[in-house]
Amino acid sequence: MSETLACWRCGAGLEALSLPLSRLDECPECAIHLHVCRMCINFAPTIVRACREDDAEEVLEKERSNFCDYFQPSAAAFDRDIAAADQKAKDELQSLFSNGEAGDPDQAEAADHNAADDLFK
Repeated sequence: MSETLACWRCGAGLEALSLPLSRLDECPECAIHLHVCRMCINFAPTIVRACREDDAEEVLEKERSNFCDYFQPSAAAFDRDIAAADQKAKDELQSLFSNGEAGDPDQAEAADHNAADDLFK
């Protein structure tokens, strides 16, 4: 494999891990499991069952660790556009629940918690 592997979720390099990836290998940056359909060369979300391998058993949760014998890690599993869309959605969700206040999410959470406590005083 001439291309370097990157985590399917965060894009972190996986050079430190040995191949083949074990079922329990995790990304060193985001701690997500790597032996998942989304990280496989056979993953194809546009086809039925989202797998190009006809003999593989169907895996319902494509982002959870599995026992598929046809798993082969893909160097193209990380998609910057999907990651950017995910981050944008998280930012919008955070702004929705932060009462329009920019800043530290922990402070916003503490303020929300205090407001909730005040309801029961």
